This record gives sequence, structure tokens and C-alpha cells, in this order.
Amino acid sequence: MRTWTIAAAGTLLPLWVCLAVGSAQDWPTHRGNPQRTGNVDGKPGPRNPRVVWVYRSGEQYVASPVAGTRHLYLAGLGAFNSAALHALHMERRSPDQQVAWSKRTPVLKLPVVSSPAVAGGRLVFGDGMHQTDGAVLHCLREDDGMTLWQLPMPGRLVHLEGAPTIVGDRVFMTGGNAGVFCVSLNQVVLEGKERDAAEVQKILDQRWKELLARYEEEKKKDPDFAVPPNEDQLPRPTPKLLWQKGRDQWHVDASVAVVNGRVFVASSYLDDEKIGERKLLCLQAEDGSLVWQQPLRLNPWAGPTVAGDLVLVGASSIRFDPKLIPQGKGEVAAFEATSGKPRWQRELPGGVVSPVVFSEGLAVFTATDGLVRAFDAATGKERWTQEGKGPFFAGPAVAAGVVYVADLKGVVQALELATGRPLWSLDLARDPAVKAPGMVYGSPVVHQGRLYLATCNLEGEHARQPAAILCIGDN
Repeated sequence: MRTWTIAAAGTLLPLWVCLAVGSAQDWPTHRGNPQRTGNVDGKPGPRNPRVVWVYRSGEQYVASPVAGTRHLYLAGLGAFNSAALHALHMERRSPDQQVAWSKRTPVLKLPVVSSPAVAGGRLVFGDGMHQTDGAVLHCLREDDGMTLWQLPMPGRLVHLEGAPTIVGDRVFMTGGNAGVFCVSLNQVVLEGKERDAAEVQKILDQRWKELLARYEEEKKKDPDFAVPPNEDQLPRPTPKLLWQKGRDQWHVDASVAVVNGRVFVASSYLDDEKIGERKLLCLQAEDGSLVWQQPLRLNPWAGPTVAGDLVLVGASSIRFDPKLIPQGKGEVAAFEATSGKPRWQRELPGGVVSPVVFSEGLAVFTATDGLVRAFDAATGKERWTQEGKGPFFAGPAVAAGVVYVADLKGVVQALELATGRPLWSLDLARDPAVKAPGMVYGSPVVHQGRLYLATCNLEGEHARQPAAILCIGDN
């Protein structure tokens, strides 16, 4: 006998589907959950830190890492913003074996700064960035990176920079000038026919097997001219588009939060292009219809965080540009989730460009003025402030009463959640196991007791020097 449940998106799903898509090992939305904690398993992070492993890379890492069932996923930018998506083994391997699989050109034709969502053995992410027009939403098989479907989204100032959110059978994604859209995870069109995703996987696997067999035959006949197959030779399934809202009206780069059948959306206004609207919006997950909207003073690059019956939004006058940090101003605001009624708003002398974290009644966040702050989420009253070693682009991760932050000087700190008291710090440039100066753009994550993060040298005094991906555990 089948048991059914109502998914948050409003669709009726078998209970086993909901469990598979929402298991403890999944990472279904930006920072792992609508509270943006960067930790989904509830386990504590390192208390007495040591560097477990370092993977050095010529690519640079802007997006936050994502912890999957067996692998750590990272989007990297190579020379001329060439794209790469890596799956790294979480356990220490030799440097030439740390990468389980990678995706590059020709599969990825645009740069990738989107943190993936992981659910039910599948990996979903977008490509494109502000300098490009038009983008593609990708779905890969988690274990080996095989492409399962792709959704092209054409248009000027269309780029999929945010992380997708997967709820039940639905994927919610933002696309710059494409606004917000929702696609089916499992309803796929292949060669003009709508099919189930499991059926499509079997067809693609068979076609790939045939291509490999043909290649082996060609090698026997003429090994000098035999060309290995690539995924561009496979058909390209497309997911069913369920709805799209705000195209060429909103400009949405931040990830959405989907809770209780509602989609919370943070839209920005581009001053140079005179496009978009500075708003926090609430939509129905079922069809994208508008429930409420509220104006914002600054651009909400950080996106929404759900804190019980509140929605928290961090905002900034600048984006991820170190040269503009002296000009940065910010704010954090709270709204009632059901009605959109403003509850409190606090102006700040630094931009908030990464999401606020909600944990144990506190709204915890970083800012470009180099401070970590904790506010009472219900009232907006400041509970504590702690100084970093440099400005912050990366947001906090919180696990078991500890806040983990990493700044643009490459210094990682652990703070007590209740008080902000420093617990430990690690300078990545000076640590003998790392010796890799670099800024941290992507917010760190905690998984299975370990802290994962990556550095970025796109700009600054160490521009174009190799970056490092790190795993930090306990001594």
C-alpha cells in the first residue's frame, strides 16, 4: 500500500519520494536549509582544528562548497572564466586522486558560480554570470556526473548565479532577468516525448554504451584517428517548465527559500542597466502567483532566510568586488512570513552579501566592515559583535552552538554562538599545512564533523595565484 503526503510545493507525492529527496545526506537548497546554516546533519564542527587535507587548484572558487552523499562539490573559474564543476572525495586521497569527477568544456560552455543543490542522487546547478547573456540549468547524476537533462534560458542579463532549491518533484531557480522559474525534476522531454527521468537515464546510459562500443571498434581499425565520445553526442533531454514569473521585470540573482508552499524571492535593481526592482516577494509554490511584496532600500544579494514565522534579508550597496568595500553600506531586515509586514530593519556600516543564518533564536551574519554580528531574530536587538581579521564576503556556518567564519584575509575563526566568544582561529596563509594565501568568497560548510571551504584569488594582492580547497577536522 502506498502512503502519500503533501509536498511543500503543493504537489501530492508518495512518501518514499519525499524521504528520498529530503534525506539527511541531501543538500536541497542554498546553505543546506532555509535557515542557511551550512550544516544539514546537525553534527558539531571541529573544536580543535587541524588541516585534514588540501587540494590546490589553478581555478578560483566564488561559490560555496556543497556536501553531498559521498563527494564535496565545487564550481570553479579557470582562465578567461572557463567553467569547471568538481566532485572531490571527502576523505584524504593523493593529490591526483582527490577529484572523483569533473565537468568542463564542452559540456559546460559558460562560467559557473552557482552552488549546486543535491537531492535523490541528482545534482542541479546553473551556469552563466553577470558578464554573460543566456544560461543553462543542468541536472547531473551525483555519482558520476552524467548529464540527465538541461534547460536553456535565453535572454539579455539572464544568468543562473544562485543555487537551486529542490522540494519534492520541483526545482525552483532564479535567473537574473529571467526572474524565478520552476521545473519538474522528474518530468523530462526527450526527442519530442515526455518521459519519466528514470526512463531517460536508462536511454542515455544505453546511448553512451553504444558510443563507447563504436569508439572501441574505431580504435581497432585506426587507433591514430579514433576520437573518444563526449556528452555533446548524446540527445539533450529538457525538464518540463511548470511556471516562470518576473521575466524582464525583476532581477533575481540570490537563491529563493521555499517553505510551507511559499517561495520567498529577493529581487534587485541594477543601477547601471536601470533594470529590476528592489523587493522581497512571496509567491505560491504551486503556480508562482504573488502573495505579497515589500520594497527594500538596498539590493538583497544575500537572499532570504526563513526564521520560524519571519523572513530575514541581508542587503548591500556593493557586490563581490574588493575595490568597492570602502563604499559598502548594508542592512538586515525582518518581515512576517505570512503577511510580509515589516518587523524590524537595521542599517549597517558594511554590506551584507551572503545570507543571514538563523540558529537558536539568533540572526547571525557577516559584513564587509569586517564584523560578525548576532541579533535577536525576533526584535533585531544586537546580542554580540566580533571582529574578523579582514572584511567578509563569505557568510557564517553554524553547527552545534558554534559559528564558523572566513574572511578576505584567509583567516578562519570559530566563535561561540551564544556570546560571540572566540574559540579558535586558523590563518590559511601561515598554517604550515596550507601555506596558501587567498580570500574566501564562498561561505564554508560543516559536514560530518568537518569544515570545508575554498579560497579565491580573482583579485587582490595574490591575484591569479593558485587557490586551495580545504578540509578541517579535529586533532
